[in-house]
Amino acid sequence: MATSGSGMANANYPSGTPIARRGFVELLLGSGFLATAAAFIYPVLRYIVPPQTADLGGDSVVAGKVGDLKPNSGKIFRFGSRPGLLILTAEGEYRAMSAVCTHLSCTVQYRPDLKEVWCACHNGAYGLDGRNISGPPPRPLQPFDVEVRGDEIFVTRRREG
Repeated sequence: MATSGSGMANANYPSGTPIARRGFVELLLGSGFLATAAAFIYPVLRYIVPPQTADLGGDSVVAGKVGDLKPNSGKIFRFGSRPGLLILTAEGEYRAMSAVCTHLSCTVQYRPDLKEVWCACHNGAYGLDGRNISGPPPRPLQPFDVEVRGDEIFVTRRREG
């Protein structure tokens, strides 16, 4: 603020001149508040809105060999650039699905004690068909088709249509 030679505020100083100190401090504090609010809101929104599901790569992979799994067990395999989950049920049936949780893209695992697929990140649970049972996952896991050819287990992505 402009002052006269005696140290008094100059009432003749035209308005619309550079920001006064008080205005600058208010601008600085206001922008700091907005930055802090954004830093708190962004992670909350990322938690609430699940990420988009990405393409898994190829259509078919060899997930393992017959005899690799014992009944009521599962194993993680690579399906393109993403993990898949192959399960041999207690009844001897092979099941396969994406191993990427639909909540925050954590890798899920098979829990033989519960006979369900479990996500350790936020305690989400899926059935052996991939549908969500409990926890925060918003969508079921993507199911895959399983075919045994000779001694190899092939997993194929299901075509929509």
